[in-house]
Parts: sequence; C-alpha cells; structure tokens
Amino acid sequence: MVNGYELDLTGLDVIRFSREADWFDYIFRNRRAEDTLAADVVIGPVANDTLYNTFGIISSGLLKPADALALLRIGPEFTQTAVKSLKALQNLTWTGAQRITDATNYRELVRKEEAEYQKLFAEYMSKVM
Repeated sequence: MVNGYELDLTGLDVIRFSREADWFDYIFRNRRAEDTLAADVVIGPVANDTLYNTFGIISSGLLKPADALALLRIGPEFTQTAVKSLKALQNLTWTGAQRITDATNYRELVRKEEAEYQKLFAEYMSKVM
C-alpha cells in the first residue's frame, strides 16, 4: 500500500534545499543527531543510500567534501518532505491509499538507475583519485 497525503504549508516555517553545500551540510549533521534547524518542514533531495556511502568515503579521508557533493549530484533527484513539528503535522491530510500489486517495473527502473550511477561514480572517481 502507498498512502497519499497533502501538506498545507500555510503559516509554517519551511526550509527548502537543493543539492548544494547547505543541503549536504544539513544532512551530514543530521546523520550525527545534530539537527539544528528550527523549522516546521524541511523539503529537499532524498538522502538515499548513496549519501551514506559518500559520508563513509569522506570520513575515511579519500574524498574532500566538494568531491563528495559532486558525486551526490550524479543521477536523478527526488524530493522528500520532513514534517518536524506538531504544527506541521496538524496541516497534513491523508488523501487515500493505493494498492501496489506488481512492482516489477519499479524494480527494473531502480536497477537501471543504480547501474547508471555506478558507472558515473566510477568515471568520476577515476578522475579525482
């Protein structure tokens, strides 16, 4: 099942990020339990498994943060919304649910995206290493 929601942003403190250094810094701090943003809602690129792998590479000293950010810009960008306050939660309305009976097409899309990312990642790393 996939649930659908609408979020009315009226009267809420909303921070929006794109795949830039401020987003990267926010996610990096957030993964260390250092969320310092006082906002009702944060909207920005999905912080997926690629991001966690990249943090590991930075921590090991193999990459500089600027190189890591360049890697994170590879591939499609999907947006996520984080509801961070009770005030924002009260502006959230459930719109319905959809039953997913066959995820074959989705799995194939993910497989292709992952293969393309790995190819571009390897190309980039060969240039900076």
